[in-house]
Amino acid sequence: MLLIDCPHCGPRDEIEFSYGGEAHVVYPEDPSVLNDAEWGRYLFYRENPKGDFAERWIHSGGCRKWFNAIRNTATYEFKGTYAMGEKAPTIKEGDAK
Repeated sequence: MLLIDCPHCGPRDEIEFSYGGEAHVVYPEDPSVLNDAEWGRYLFYRENPKGDFAERWIHSGGCRKWFNAIRNTATYEFKGTYAMGEKAPTIKEGDAK
């Protein structure tokens, strides 16, 4: 069983959480000036790295709050979690939370 550390509730079973996509995607300042290709890029194009990646998650089976996590996409290991609006934690090689 995988435990995910909710920054609001503490460690909980993975079945209580839902994935929300890439973290820190900035909404366009004026979406009405974007052409179809630019709007499509904003909606659908995301990074897909192998390794540590900032993601959004929601504790859907608990406090129902969104938070961000640093997760290794190759190993599924969560390196750290932090509340929305907080700065991402500094992750050193080999660290895990």
